[in-house]
Amino acid sequence: MTKQLAFLGLGVMGAPMTANLVRQGYTVKGWNRTFNRPGVEIAQNAGAIIVSSIQEAVETADIVFTCVGDVPDVEEVILGEQGVVNFAQPNTLIVDFSTIGSKAAIKIGEELKKHNLRFMDAPISGGDIGAQKGTLTIMVGGNEKDFQECFPYFEAMGKTIRLCGPVGSGQAVKLCNQVLVSGYMVALCEAIEMAKKQGIDPNLMIEVCSTGAAGSWALANLGPKITASDYNPGFMIKHILKDLRLVKETLNGELDQIPGVELAARLFQIVAEMDNGEGANLGTQGMIRAYQKP
Repeated sequence: MTKQLAFLGLGVMGAPMTANLVRQGYTVKGWNRTFNRPGVEIAQNAGAIIVSSIQEAVETADIVFTCVGDVPDVEEVILGEQGVVNFAQPNTLIVDFSTIGSKAAIKIGEELKKHNLRFMDAPISGGDIGAQKGTLTIMVGGNEKDFQECFPYFEAMGKTIRLCGPVGSGQAVKLCNQVLVSGYMVALCEAIEMAKKQGIDPNLMIEVCSTGAAGSWALANLGPKITASDYNPGFMIKHILKDLRLVKETLNGELDQIPGVELAARLFQIVAEMDNGEGANLGTQGMIRAYQKP
């Protein structure tokens, strides 16, 4: 029997994910904190039922998906006074796609258990392109039974779907992912600058290097955006900075072990402070501006 679904958070990622669920024939009630956003229109045009409150979204749902920002946002949407915990039916499965770190995920899961609600953390990777195409990587923390129940819905949104362990394990893998993608961005920006210094067309470099050992998703997808000065966000700098903050918190400040994270965070922060702070809203490929700063 088809489950009743709710999706809370219709942003750059949540909107196309909701749209993909609807295209697979699922009925989804969607909610966003701010109604007048492009993502709301995207979800609505795909056939999602847009509602004005969390209560209206979740009170009849079997599975509730959330995709918002930082730890306080997730806690407010799930555990707050007007949050999911107050309106969901007993045994409802709550699945959070946000990146919040293992400690926060475990805490939320334990609190929901007190209210006879189930929880899985399921952070995602693949950017806006992956969300639009339904090819996201979904890293899940939870138990096997809940994972299997949710698997058909994950398949509507993602391509690589892996149960990584108990609640919090998806977050653990996602933070490793963010260490990798932030390092890739440093390397990509420096390769482009290296090409320019030698009189080589950066687009030629990207085309050739994408076919060899240096090939990566970042090189193929974000490299051309950098050369076109296209900094529209698939994933904002302020969000990667939040994720790298979670990495630091997880390591308790032991950054001597991973100096690459320190470097990437410093470069992202330089750009975030540009244009009176508006640089924080650029896509992560905007890191290149740190290398171009006078």
